[in-house]
Amino acid sequence: MQQVRQAYASVAELYIELFGTSQKVHPDDLALIGRHLGGRPGTVLDLGCGPGHITGHLRSLGVDAVGIDLVPEFIAHARTTHSTGRYHLGSMESLDVADHSVAGILAWYSLIHFPPQSLDGVLAEFRRAMAPAATLVLGHFDGDEVAAFDHKVTTAYRWPVDELSQRLARAGFAEVERLRRPGDGTQRPHAAIAAITTGD
Repeated sequence: MQQVRQAYASVAELYIELFGTSQKVHPDDLALIGRHLGGRPGTVLDLGCGPGHITGHLRSLGVDAVGIDLVPEFIAHARTTHSTGRYHLGSMESLDVADHSVAGILAWYSLIHFPPQSLDGVLAEFRRAMAPAATLVLGHFDGDEVAAFDHKVTTAYRWPVDELSQRLARAGFAEVERLRRPGDGTQRPHAAIAAITTGD
């Protein structure tokens, strides 16, 4: 993840300009996020929060949302732009929270740079942190097979939504909704999954 941090830091200003407001997020995506995390009691972590725009959107819905990101430039921007929010440097591979203490996690395109062999460990860390019946919402690039591609910032991976849902199930999550949007020539195919924790 050090390489990912450095890659995003090098383009942070441009990234913020292009993507740094909730108005740049597709309305269907904001609706999905709102359905599953809006108004939820307890702390919701926005992991890989970037400039903090979706964290701010969640807070506008009454959510105690906390943004966490690897990139200092993003956290500095988020703290300045969304001054009432809480934003921290941190890694989703090792969350600084107690077991079963988190009501929800948003991982919006923040898992895309993990190689397939690392994903299960990250999902296990999410599950450790999440309370019973907590909600996870994640967005990712859709595809027919797990495959790396040349993302504009650094190498990323696309996932078939069915396979990612199976990975979630093995990690202790049950899918409750999915959203898919085909590519349109300028945007790659998109998918999102909402899931709740299962078991203890």
